[in-house]
Amino acid sequence: MDLTLLETTLRERGEPGYRAEQVWEWTARGAAGYDAMTNLPRPLREGLAASVPFSTLEVVAERTSSDGTVKTLFRTADGHPVEAVLMRYRDGRRSLCLSSQSGCPLTCTFCATGQMAFGRNLTASEILDQALHFRRIEAVDHCVFMGMGEPMLNYDEVLASARRLPALGITHRRTTVSTVGWLPGLKRFVDEVEEPIRLALSLHAADDRLRSRIMPVNAKYPLADVLAECRRHVAKTNRRVFVEYVMLDGVNDSPAHGLALAKLLGRDDFKVNLIPYNPTGMYDGSSRDRIAAFREQLERRRVPVTVRLTRGRDIEAACGQLAAAPKTRRARAASSAR
Repeated sequence: MDLTLLETTLRERGEPGYRAEQVWEWTARGAAGYDAMTNLPRPLREGLAASVPFSTLEVVAERTSSDGTVKTLFRTADGHPVEAVLMRYRDGRRSLCLSSQSGCPLTCTFCATGQMAFGRNLTASEILDQALHFRRIEAVDHCVFMGMGEPMLNYDEVLASARRLPALGITHRRTTVSTVGWLPGLKRFVDEVEEPIRLALSLHAADDRLRSRIMPVNAKYPLADVLAECRRHVAKTNRRVFVEYVMLDGVNDSPAHGLALAKLLGRDDFKVNLIPYNPTGMYDGSSRDRIAAFREQLERRRVPVTVRLTRGRDIEAACGQLAAAPKTRRARAASSAR
């Protein structure tokens, strides 16, 4: 819900200051609406239902994967599409992938979100309402800001929403903010964030020439500057930075690329997540053998590395696939790219 509107409405009604916290506590625990808030007077519940929408987002569509992953397409009050994902794991984890923007202006070539038109930054309430939608389905305990958009381009709203997540059951240590290396926001994150929120870097190449080709943002903020900030974060917090590396067949996945990545990162400051490429039309994904050979180069040099488990690929909910567009439109865009 729009928490600013909630506080304003309560103040205008002459309600005591604790009412806003009561409403938020019910909402964060997964209440279905104002009627469930039994410690609020009925006239207040009815007044809030009439003046403060319970969510800033409208649910347009929802799909469930064969692996249990749920993808929801939302629409903001002014008509912008947003997708978010609930990932269910066999060990009991329930992880959310939240979006910080409608679309993304940074046009990474492997990402479907970059193919759609950029709308705008989302407010903290719109980001939270993605999480609250899934919290009403079931308890959740992890969150990654890796959905649509670049979180560091919407730094203030992302951090404001992240700081509310513990009320939903997602601690700061189980919250990760990902960036492609947008330096102004990254510097603020390193300087300002005191909570143990995790940092992830979307890297995907170990040299500036290749990275600039597949991620245009690198031409503005090159690797050396971005990695320097990441290492400053490690020195300040003593927490490794996660590195996301999508495996693109014949582009960035050779053993030589793996060796270059190992030399670039070293073994102490980063943990690498190798991501099997999820089809968006521009590349082919690396084979298991190519991924294994790449991983071996990192392991030989004792760089922590895992291969990410792909979730929700069959409903276009996996990493890099969020585009809030009909499948037919996405297929046309992929055909044009080829």
